[in-house]
Amino acid sequence: MAGGRFLLVTVLNVVITVFELLGGLLSGSLSLLSDAFHNLGDAVSVILSYVAHRIGCRRQTRSNTFGYRRVEILTALLNAGVLILISVILAGEAVRRLMHPEPVKGDIMLLVAVVSFVANLLSTILLNHGSKHNLNIRATYLHLLSDALASVGVIIGAVLITVWQISWVDPLITILVAAYIVYESWPIVKQTFSILMEGAPHLDYEAIAQDICALPKIKGVHHLHAWQIDENNLVFSVHVNMVDLPLSEVEPVYRQIEGLLCEKYNVNHVTIQAECYRGKDESLFYNQNDWRHN
Repeated sequence: MAGGRFLLVTVLNVVITVFELLGGLLSGSLSLLSDAFHNLGDAVSVILSYVAHRIGCRRQTRSNTFGYRRVEILTALLNAGVLILISVILAGEAVRRLMHPEPVKGDIMLLVAVVSFVANLLSTILLNHGSKHNLNIRATYLHLLSDALASVGVIIGAVLITVWQISWVDPLITILVAAYIVYESWPIVKQTFSILMEGAPHLDYEAIAQDICALPKIKGVHHLHAWQIDENNLVFSVHVNMVDLPLSEVEPVYRQIEGLLCEKYNVNHVTIQAECYRGKDESLFYNQNDWRHN
């Protein structure tokens, strides 16, 4: 994400936040106030996302041999989690407003919502490209997209309130937008949590084992591990049983396995341990009992 875009998106969100807070207080609109809090979260989210992205681009060091890309995963989890929390709080307040309606000035609400929509739409356009390739930026992009959609809902609500004085539309829109945000954010929470817990990526491991065993001089595969550094970098380690070979003949087999995993399964980093007889009866995935009895 370019520094210029980052600065522009941040400034836009700060301006929108102040504008909507004032508009929400003057009009009495909960949906405007909820949008203002979302935009405040967006401004913080964009800053965190940018900082995390810069840290994630640092080279590996002795203390962080896999680099710093997990910082972006942590930030994505934080952004999505905060967004869900804010949505739940606002939905609760909206339910209270449904039970005890309060007057809303639809004309002020409409003006503020239109300006907010245009600014949020511009912010989402600025971050759209980066969101396709980076989980951290995607979480921030969803912040901005949710606010743009919220502004559409507020615009519709403002029209209904101005023309027909239907005040309960305001909290109803807040609930609908909150539900949508939770729906969009939850997959990010699950994916980031899975990565941080060293969850295995979705690969056909039986097919991988068969493909490796089909290579010349390979007799078996066991003790397989796969995990992700981030959503784009997959790490893979495996023990292979081979015919008894000198080291100079083992290395070409290693290169074959690495090429197979990289080209067919998009694995970025491969660690292979060659064995002749050890572990030949172990299961594909590591089992602590197998190791103890070996």
